[in-house]
Amino acid sequence: MRRRTVTLLFALFISIVLLAGCGNSNTSGEEAAKPVKELVYATAKDINDMNPHLYAGSMSAQGMVYESLIENTEEGLKPLLAEAWDISEDGKVYTFQLRKDVTFHDGEPFNAEAVKANIDAVQRNASKHSWIKLSTKIVSCNVLDEYKVQLVLSEPYYPALLELSMTRPYVFISPKDFINGETKDGVNGFNGTGPYRLHKQQTDRYAIFEANETYWGGAPSIKKITAKVLPAGETTLLALQKGEVNFVFTDDRGTDSIDTAAINKLVESGHFRLVKSNAMNTKMIVTNSSKAGSPVHEMAVREAIWYAVDRETISKQIFDGSETAAESLFSSNVNYADVELKKRGYDLEKAQEILEEAGWSLGNGKAARAKAGKKLAMKLYYDANSSSQKTQAEFIQSSLKQIGAELELIGEEAASIAKRRAEGDYDLLFNQTWGLAYDPQSTIAAFTSESSYYYTTSGISQAAELYKKIDEVMVSANEDIRKSLYEDILKIVHDEAVFIPLTNGSITIVAPKDLQGISFKQTQYELPFNQMYFN
Repeated sequence: MRRRTVTLLFALFISIVLLAGCGNSNTSGEEAAKPVKELVYATAKDINDMNPHLYAGSMSAQGMVYESLIENTEEGLKPLLAEAWDISEDGKVYTFQLRKDVTFHDGEPFNAEAVKANIDAVQRNASKHSWIKLSTKIVSCNVLDEYKVQLVLSEPYYPALLELSMTRPYVFISPKDFINGETKDGVNGFNGTGPYRLHKQQTDRYAIFEANETYWGGAPSIKKITAKVLPAGETTLLALQKGEVNFVFTDDRGTDSIDTAAINKLVESGHFRLVKSNAMNTKMIVTNSSKAGSPVHEMAVREAIWYAVDRETISKQIFDGSETAAESLFSSNVNYADVELKKRGYDLEKAQEILEEAGWSLGNGKAARAKAGKKLAMKLYYDANSSSQKTQAEFIQSSLKQIGAELELIGEEAASIAKRRAEGDYDLLFNQTWGLAYDPQSTIAAFTSESSYYYTTSGISQAAELYKKIDEVMVSANEDIRKSLYEDILKIVHDEAVFIPLTNGSITIVAPKDLQGISFKQTQYELPFNQMYFN
């Protein structure tokens, strides 16, 4: 099998960089100044546009610079830029009391006027944000006083606070950075309220983030973070070995940085330690149930593919155990997702039996099955920058060949694959759920969005019922009804086999032993860098 690789949403390799002045005594005879330590990480792609109201930029970079009103934590929702909030009895009016000690990086005050300016700017580009259902519910954002703001919705919407806590778009940039009062066509700067500010960016070379020394939550211990653009693989590994970078990760754009062997070698050297999060998301194959003429339009074909995928081997041999085999769309630690569903283990005989019963026959001397003169042939799209997706694709291709299915593999840029998904121009493609901070509501809401999973779900026989239940669950104020609706929704898409799960991904960190304060957020897209410090 090909050299094993691992997709590590955050594989961090950090060593100490000593800057000028280390070890020199000052003229007054005081102790030598302590070394200044920084993180330099390798990224295969530029951080791109840092406008937090659009979607081209790196979320991990934006997460250092911008903040939301509320933070989603393992213990639940907690105050961030809003120190308190109230919800009206009818569930349609949210009133936020803002912190009074916050300024943007450019010195502008963070207040109710700034909140209104940002939310209004997002809403004036609402069609861009249709994936987040809150954008379709906001009627107005009203300033009550200098530090109190009110959000009025058209109807109750239980995930409102969760969606306000996301990395984007409801985060805040200085109104002075707006262009003609808007952000939809670009911004003049990238001044947020977060613990780091973007100091300098050279496109396709590097970006430098400096600590916000006046950060309302306290100045970060690590004063400088540099994102250095390097090709994934051998180049990144050599840069690590030479000390040119000391930190690598696979961010929200999903590029493998180095392979498993290199990771293990670094950890076994004794200079690094391994830290892992709980399951964050589910990696999966998304099918196009609506594509008439494609074999995946048939539930029998989708189910046969499910049975033909050996998840345990993918987990152990491709991911070296760093990701666990997934049996359903969401892992059980996702809210509302601990549901009893039909088990579909790896079973080639069962896959072949399903195809035979559905009329897909294997003729004499034929490599691929056929039905009514049409060959059982499909295309699987994978991210050309992800070696682990390529390895999985080749493994799945081999498995499907054993059941008489022909699979063409096509590697493309992530943006091209996203366009295919939005236009329904695919049979099968790799994707992942949105993660703990977003699920189940965001992934499920995307079932009805043409830019996301509409073509995945719209071809099933229960599509109308599915969409009705999704509309109902998003506005239900009754917890028991909400649980029941989510159970029905998950059973429908599971039984129809439109999302074929592969593995549950977690954030894996490999860090030097003297780096402390390592923790995780409820999202695979960010890390709380400002909580890290060197001993």
